[in-house]
Amino acid sequence: ASPRDERGSPSPRVRGERCSVAPSRSPFSYATIRVVPDIEREEFLNAGLILFCRPRRFLRAHTSLDADALEALHPGCDVHALREQLTLYERIAAGEGEAGPVARLPQSERFHWLSAPRSTVVQPGPMHTGLTDDPAGTFDHLYGLLVERG
Repeated sequence: ASPRDERGSPSPRVRGERCSVAPSRSPFSYATIRVVPDIEREEFLNAGLILFCRPRRFLRAHTSLDADALEALHPGCDVHALREQLTLYERIAAGEGEAGPVARLPQSERFHWLSAPRSTVVQPGPMHTGLTDDPAGTFDHLYGLLVERG
């Protein structure tokens, strides 16, 4: 695997390094999935990531909830109910038909539905974009950087 910068993109080539074929990089969009236990306070915990790369037909969401960090942020939250909501993001992104009618939509529509702004406890963060030649690797990098943080 090639070294990556802070956005998950491959690092630039060293001057003079030969490359017979230009790498094909594809645009992607992503957003974090946030848990906002108290909307008025505007405090949140990143609990997942959604990434969509249309040219590569790649859509993935993965979540994990740090119950201790959530308890420190807002004591008494229903961790079980929040984990169920977060898991639904994963199931819809994966296109699991049992997850409801949104899960049966085409990939791009599922992504736009999952990443649409909302004022609920579980909500997407702002949309970001980039270029990648490896959407799965970029997803793993961003997930580690933005959700696992260490």
